[in-house]
Amino acid sequence: MKGKVIKSTGSWYSVLVESGKIVECGIKGKFRIAGIKTTNPIAVGDNVELEMEADGRGVIHKVDERKNYIIRKSINLSKQSHIIAANVDQAFLIVTLAFPRTSAGFIDRFLLTAEAYHIPTSIIFNKVDLFEDDVKAMTELDAFISIYEKIGYKCYKVSATKNKAIDVLKELTKDKITLVSGHSGVGKSTLVNAMDSRLDLRTGEISDMHSKGKHTTTFAEMHPLAYGGFIIDTPGIKELGLVDMEKEEISGYFPEMRALKNQCKFNNCIHINEPKCAVIEAVEKGEIAQSRYNSYIGIMNGEELN
Repeated sequence: MKGKVIKSTGSWYSVLVESGKIVECGIKGKFRIAGIKTTNPIAVGDNVELEMEADGRGVIHKVDERKNYIIRKSINLSKQSHIIAANVDQAFLIVTLAFPRTSAGFIDRFLLTAEAYHIPTSIIFNKVDLFEDDVKAMTELDAFISIYEKIGYKCYKVSATKNKAIDVLKELTKDKITLVSGHSGVGKSTLVNAMDSRLDLRTGEISDMHSKGKHTTTFAEMHPLAYGGFIIDTPGIKELGLVDMEKEEISGYFPEMRALKNQCKFNNCIHINEPKCAVIEAVEKGEIAQSRYNSYIGIMNGEELN
């Protein structure tokens, strides 16, 4: 029997099988020692084969090859990586200017990871209703958006609570598998509920002390949309560690740097202090955003990011 993993708790998996039924499944022990370096050998979005047991539960015995996946560092001390989701058509990175503020560094690391795993990403600026009467804040938002639109990312201003641009998001997600990610508190679950009220995902309040969101989603979960397609709601990510990536590769996942790679004097230029570096020259001319270059340097230096 074949199916798609729609929920994972780390030890049990909910699998949507071809008949439309959801089967609770375990896995064969060999999955845990099959040379898989992640904390979760099976992820939400995986296409699997399973065998039914007498008690009505299933046992997953095969995972089909993934077309893509997206990962982060495990939050435990093992420093292993954790697969957030697999086989997605696109990602929505939900960001907010405040309550809580999403840093440019976090955005850039997520985009880098998505580029590395071939996942087209749109940036969704939520809670814009909070700033509509604040000219300074809206100017800052537009400047922020222009940085990313210039290098090819689609950006959308939305408000989950005021139903602003929700129809646009519904059209973008129709008949696709969409990963929704971002910091806790940016309104991921509220946004998904606005797109399909039938889902009624649990939402949380913002902590006043640190303007950080409280975690309301514990495990990634895939939800079928009433109008077609699936949404994968993910836990709020506090940090996005980069794994399986050599330093020499990193600039290739910044589209604006990738476009200049053949214009540097040296083929192995890593755009930090080399002479006649096209990327450094572009930063100095304002053609590459300073914030993006700062993110690149931080990543190259191995800085942790919260």
